[in-house]
Amino acid sequence: MLARIATCDPVGGDYASDGSGAANIPICGFPDAVAWTADMDIDCDGKMSVQCNLSTDASYMDQTAATDSNGDPLDAATLPFVVIPGRSARFDYIDAGLGMRSVVAVIYDGKVEYGVLGDVGPQAIIGEASYRMAELLGIDPDPSTGGVESGVAYIAFTGIDAKVEVIEDHDAAVALGAVRAKLLLDAP
Repeated sequence: MLARIATCDPVGGDYASDGSGAANIPICGFPDAVAWTADMDIDCDGKMSVQCNLSTDASYMDQTAATDSNGDPLDAATLPFVVIPGRSARFDYIDAGLGMRSVVAVIYDGKVEYGVLGDVGPQAIIGEASYRMAELLGIDPDPSTGGVESGVAYIAFTGIDAKVEVIEDHDAAVALGAVRAKLLLDAP
């Protein structure tokens, strides 16, 4: 999949990887997907857990943009999800065909994991995923000291048919993600 997204047709950006970094990360457009390559900061917001709370994460918030099927915030310690930048003139994820529950492939160090869009972050920063997503990719998930500085590719699949019905159904995200990845690879 990395070869498929190697050539970028910018549809949004440029973003910084953190608040003090240079804004040099574009969002690239592909058939039925958008992609970006950035760092990975750890999102521990949502349901309080042993891994994610005010003691482990000084910027912890007990909410996420998406909620689970019970109306509760997502659990960053158990659900692999990605944070999308807030809507702006730079990029509007809703106009691009994305939303909470959209399936995302995340690639790092030869590993591919699937998750969903589950939270919205700052309008000018990109490159953040849940504790569980980092853990699955072999990235240190500690919200205070973990993450990686670069080399993480995010591919978010667009359209209503790229959304799982139940956001916390990780098996459904994996199955749908594999189907959408194949469609992306087979697209002209």
